[in-house]
Amino acid sequence: MSDMKPESARITASQAMIKVLEEWGVEHVFGLPGGSFDSTMDALHVRSDTMKYIQVRHEEAGALAAAGEAKFTGRIGVCFGSAGPGAVHLLNGLYDAKHDHVPVLALVAQVPTSAMNTDYFQELPEEPIFADVACFNRTVMTAEQLPAVVDQAIRQAYEHSGVAVVIIPKDLGWQQIDDTFHATAHDYASTNEYPAPDMGLVRRATEMLTNAKRPLIYFGMGARGAGKEIKELSDKLQIPIMSTALVKGVLADSDPAYMLSAGRVASKPGVDAARTADVVLFIGANMPFLPFFVGPETTVIQVNTKATDMGKRHRVDLGIVADAKATLQAMVQIARPVESRTYYDAMVADKKNWNQWLAARAEVDKTPLDVDAVFTQINRIAKSDAVFSVDVGNVTIDAVRLLDMVPTQKFATSAWYATMGNAVPAAIGAQESYPDRQVFSISGDGGFAMNMQDILTQVKYREPIINVVLTNEALGFIEAEQDDNHQAHSGVDLIDADYGTAAAGLGAKGYEVHTLAELRQAFEEAAQYTEQRRGPVVIDVKIANDRPLPVEQLALEPDARFSQEYVDQFKATYHTEGLTPVSELLNRFGA
Repeated sequence: MSDMKPESARITASQAMIKVLEEWGVEHVFGLPGGSFDSTMDALHVRSDTMKYIQVRHEEAGALAAAGEAKFTGRIGVCFGSAGPGAVHLLNGLYDAKHDHVPVLALVAQVPTSAMNTDYFQELPEEPIFADVACFNRTVMTAEQLPAVVDQAIRQAYEHSGVAVVIIPKDLGWQQIDDTFHATAHDYASTNEYPAPDMGLVRRATEMLTNAKRPLIYFGMGARGAGKEIKELSDKLQIPIMSTALVKGVLADSDPAYMLSAGRVASKPGVDAARTADVVLFIGANMPFLPFFVGPETTVIQVNTKATDMGKRHRVDLGIVADAKATLQAMVQIARPVESRTYYDAMVADKKNWNQWLAARAEVDKTPLDVDAVFTQINRIAKSDAVFSVDVGNVTIDAVRLLDMVPTQKFATSAWYATMGNAVPAAIGAQESYPDRQVFSISGDGGFAMNMQDILTQVKYREPIINVVLTNEALGFIEAEQDDNHQAHSGVDLIDADYGTAAAGLGAKGYEVHTLAELRQAFEEAAQYTEQRRGPVVIDVKIANDRPLPVEQLALEPDARFSQEYVDQFKATYHTEGLTPVSELLNRFGA
C-alpha cells in the first residue's frame, strides 16, 4: 500500500471565503460589483446554489440592508464594496450598525498587492478609513489567510456586537488554495446569560418600588427578551411601564399600563410618567435623554449588565449589575402584591385620554391628509407578524406614536446614528431574512429620496414590500428645530415629486394619494398585490406639513413655565382640546 495521502481539492481563496460565510449560516450578501471584487463575484456565481447575491444599486443601501437584517434577526448581516468609492460608500450604513450595536461584516476590495502603495487607480489607504467604525479591521496578506481572517472577523462582530471589516487585495481572491479550512462557527459559544443578580440588592429594589408613591418601570433593549416578566411585575405591584423607543413592540401598544416612551419621539403619557415618577426602575436601558425627563431628585434603581453604563445617564441610588430578565424574575418572586395604586390608575387614565385624542384625528378627511389617517390604514392591513422598517425624522415620531404593535411584530429604525434613508434598504434586509412575512418601509419624502433607487432592488428580486412615503414637502424634524431656535426656515423646504409614479417607472406598483378615499383604496390594493407576491408597492401620500405634537414641550395649563397666553396659542396650534393635563389627573386620583 502507498503511504501517500490523497491530494486535497483546490479552490480559489474567494470560494473558500464564501464557504466560511455559509458555515456561519449566512444565506445572502448585499453589494455592487467592481473590477477589484471580480474574484468574489466569480465565487458567488460558482456557489449560487448555496449563497444568494443581492445586487443593490448603491453600496450605502447594501450596508444599511445588512444593518437592518442584523437589527431584525440578531444574525450577522454581510455587505461588500469595491476598492475606493465602493468602500467609502459603505461607511454610512456601517456607522448605523456600529451605533445600534449590531453585527455586520463588510468585505472591502483593494487593488492588487503589486499595485498597493503606488497611488494606483482607485487605491485608498482603506484600513484608516474603517478604523473608527470597526471593532475588527484587517487587510488580508496571503490567499491562504482569507478564509481564516473572515472566520475571525465574524467571531469579533458577534462578540462586540459591531462592524468587522476585511480588506481583500484583488489578486489574492483568485489564487488557488487547499480546500481544507473549516470555520469555527460550530465551536463558537455565545450566551444570553449574564451575571445573576445579588438577591440582597433585588430585595432592596423591590421594597423601594413597593413603598414608592409613584413608581415607574423604564426598560430598554437589554430587557427586550423580558416582556413577560415586565408585565408580571407591573401587574403585581401596580406600576406603569415605559420604554425606550427602540423596544416598541415588546409589549402590546394597547396594554393600558404601557405609556410608550419619553423624549421627542414619545407620547404624552410617557413624558408625564417620566416627569412625575418618584422611583424609577431603569432596566436594560441607556437612553441618553433620561436627565431631560426624569428629575435630578428622582430615586433611580438601575439594572444593567455593563458596570460602565451604571450612572451614565442619571444619578443612581441603587445599582445592580445583572441580567435584566433574571432580575425581573427574582423581583416577581419576591414582590408582595399591591392591590391598588392611585398613581397607576392616574397613568392608565392618562394613556386612555391620549388614545382617545389620537383616535379623533385618525379619520379626518381633509386635503392634504393628516398623518394619523395613514397609520390607521397601515394598522388596518398589517398582519400579526408584520415587520416595520422606519426612517428618520417626523416619521419616527409618528411611527412610535401611531403604529399599533403587538409582540409578534418587529420594529427597527436608525436609532443612535439616526441616518435618513435607512428604511427602504433595511426593509430589503428584512424581506430577505423573512421572505414569508409582510414588510413595510415607512419614510418621509426627504428620507425616501435618498435611497429610492433601491426600489429597483425590490423589483428585481420581487420583494413584496409595502413602501409608504409621507410627503409633506419639508424636512419637518429640522424645521421644528429651527422653530424652537426662533430662526427663519432655511434649507428645509423640499419640492414635491410623485414618488408613486416614479416607482411605477422603476417597475413597482405605485400610488399617488391625496384623499381619504384614495388612501383606503391604495392600501387595500397594496395588501392584495403583495399578498400575491407580485413585487413591491410604493404609496406616496400627500400629508399636511404639521409638526407632530411636541409632547416634550406640552403646554396644557398655565404654570411657572407657561403663561395663559402661551397655553392658548399652543392649543390653537396643535389642537390639544380634549387632552387632560397630568396635574389634573394626579389630583383627580389622589396620586
